Amino acid sequence: MSRITSHILDTSAGRPAEGIYAELSVMSNSGEWEHLTSGKSDRDGRIKDLLNDNIKIQNGIYKMKFITKDYFKNNKIRCFYPFVEIVFEIDTEEHYHIPLLLSPFGYSTYRGS
Repeated sequence: MSRITSHILDTSAGRPAEGIYAELSVMSNSGEWEHLTSGKSDRDGRIKDLLNDNIKIQNGIYKMKFITKDYFKNNKIRCFYPFVEIVFEIDTEEHYHIPLLLSPFGYSTYRGS
């Protein structure tokens, strides 16, 4: 399993958010974001395979960027946030789960397990 996973729920519809594109980046020593990989949420709203065996992550600051505008547009719903960025810090060898609770005019997140 990938050390970084995500689960996206559309709280306005009461169901998983399928088909949301997400990008994972890491902050370089110079403070610039470097793209690592990307993925798309499955029918259950999960991105389980974001990191394959070729991508090694180290301690540092990471960012998940979820492109939400296309998801809502495909569902014929107007939204306020065209994307959501979640910045977090990795400091151990643990698994990191980044949940996103989403609606057209709001979102929340927390450290998942």
